[in-house]
Amino acid sequence: MASVSPTTLVTLLRVLIPFALAYFLSYLFRVVNAIIAPNLAADLNIGPADLGLLTSAYFVSFAAFQLPLGVMLDRFGPRRVEAGLLAFAAAGALMFGMAGSLPGLFVGRALIGLGVSAGYMAAIKAYTLWFPPHLWPRINGLHLAAGGFGALSATLPVEFALTFTDWRGVFIGLSILSTIVAAAIFGCVPEQRQEAGQIRLNDALRGIGQVFTSPLFWRVTPLTVTSQVAFMSIQGLWAGPWLRDVAGMDRAGIAGVLFWTAAAMTAGYVVIGFITERLSRSGIKPLTTAVWGMFLFMVVQALIMVGPVRWATTLWMLFGFIGTTGVIPYPALAMSFPSQLAGRVSTGLNVLVFIAAFAAQWGIGAVIALFPLTAAGNYAVQGYQASIATLLCMQALCLVWYVLAGRPRR
Repeated sequence: MASVSPTTLVTLLRVLIPFALAYFLSYLFRVVNAIIAPNLAADLNIGPADLGLLTSAYFVSFAAFQLPLGVMLDRFGPRRVEAGLLAFAAAGALMFGMAGSLPGLFVGRALIGLGVSAGYMAAIKAYTLWFPPHLWPRINGLHLAAGGFGALSATLPVEFALTFTDWRGVFIGLSILSTIVAAAIFGCVPEQRQEAGQIRLNDALRGIGQVFTSPLFWRVTPLTVTSQVAFMSIQGLWAGPWLRDVAGMDRAGIAGVLFWTAAAMTAGYVVIGFITERLSRSGIKPLTTAVWGMFLFMVVQALIMVGPVRWATTLWMLFGFIGTTGVIPYPALAMSFPSQLAGRVSTGLNVLVFIAAFAAQWGIGAVIALFPLTAAGNYAVQGYQASIATLLCMQALCLVWYVLAGRPRR
């Protein structure tokens, strides 16, 4: 960033690094259960439906806090809100690591989801407060990359950690790390600049109503939600068991494939963002790029469902890379609304994505549980196929809706 002044560079380090670490934690917490799933299931003697419900508790609390989060960020500022929420994540991770029952684990997982719910929105608020608009795309790219590194850290590094501790020790360590990051945000990030005016609650609610009654919002949202839900619910939990039960991999092999999936996802955020920008300059709208990308993502899911097992590593890397196209509609949709509603467009979309991710991650487990275990005690291949087929049907219906809703009325 040669054009950045020394003063801006110091501020960049004081703001970007702490918030990027928070987003790193958010993604690590989101996907870590894909690695520890066998340990959880064995230690707690729970089936796939309970495993899905437990892991998805992260999504339901994350989603529930999105709408009040926007008001809190405007009122108290990103520094205080993010630091305070990460304290809940630390408490939740500690509770998860020490709980001896499924309800205790569920509450701990829900507290984690609440605690990291501001990982992206608080950072965006901070970046818009402290940096000029021409730096936002680069800063946002670095921030998203931090999330990718969080997903990477939830694979081979966690598998390595499990060689000298158990999953409980991993979560206690994550609790300590969350506390350190919360303290760094509170102690290092400068106090926010005074804004010209605060958004009143009534105005905020009125803006949310405008978003949720927009035909454009409801044309784009269903496909975006179903695509992101497939990506998040599978990567965050069920990819690991699939690699064990369908591909027949051992723990080291599973961790390796999940590592490369996360690496492909990190690359996807950067490369697909670049491709979208270049295509936009050529006259191809970002939403058009997103829709084609989400269609290709459906093709990848279909190949995972029925393709040869020997393609597993390649297919899961494609899953991670192309699955990132589901985030393109966030800025593309926000830019289609007045600037004062942009934040509420993204927040509204986020609420729907994470509520649906909660239902899907649990639902996949419930579908898998309908099929008897194999002789080796693993989940049946047919259960995974039925789950992915269900997700694909929903995405296909939403793709048809997107096309039909865009046709001019006579």
